[in-house]
Amino acid sequence: MPRVVALYRYPVKGFTPEACDSLTVLDEGRVAGDRVLGFRFANSSAAPDVWSTKHEFVALVNTPGLARLHLRFDHKTLKLCITIDGEMLVNDALDAIGRRKIAAAIENYLIGLDDNVLAAHPERLPLQLVGDGIAPRYQDNAAGQITLHGRASLAAVGAAVGDDCLSERRFRSNIVIDGIDAWEEQSWVGRAIQIGRVKFDVVIPKTRCLATQANPDSGQRDLPILKTLTHAFNQEKPTFAVGMLTRGPGGEIFVGDEVSLVD
Repeated sequence: MPRVVALYRYPVKGFTPEACDSLTVLDEGRVAGDRVLGFRFANSSAAPDVWSTKHEFVALVNTPGLARLHLRFDHKTLKLCITIDGEMLVNDALDAIGRRKIAAAIENYLIGLDDNVLAAHPERLPLQLVGDGIAPRYQDNAAGQITLHGRASLAAVGAAVGDDCLSERRFRSNIVIDGIDAWEEQSWVGRAIQIGRVKFDVVIPKTRCLATQANPDSGQRDLPILKTLTHAFNQEKPTFAVGMLTRGPGGEIFVGDEVSLVD
């Protein structure tokens, strides 16, 4: 029987994950505490509490060096701590002053990177730390979508790209399962599954971007993940993992929960 083997949420869009023993799935089809904050460019026309595309944010797709930053977010006190190599970069609450200090610290870090998303685009400054720290709203898709992949698919990509220890953190899924064949989760698109007591509609295969090519430890683009997906697996678009929405109410899911097809 397939089972959940890992769960993740990402408090700040494009930054390091929180590995969790359980996740709260909301009725709307998002994970509580997931992508509740983001660093948006100043030239974005979107309101702070409104979804916009990832290209309006500092994210791994445009800034692989973000992977070197380690993030801790206190979901109760709404305090954000970011470190690099064990050294504190910033540690502040989400009040007006704290937001400016956090955004300024990220700006300073980015400007020091060789692969710098800001240097040629002064119109993107100052960065805006958006989100209330509670509502999940800055997923890549406007509908939200909870993401899932199988460990066998990860192993297949690792073998094709020549990395037997390929990290699943490259693909930033919420739910990781084991006990199915490689790519079997792709056959679930258009069907429904149940994880624990929560049912999901599997609605879309996830097309991948340059974020997957960033090493989650070094922050360097070191593997041709996109080319490998299309060439080694005959994909029209580089695809890995699936996006899901809840079918009916949400609820708690846990590492160890069984995964089964509903129809």
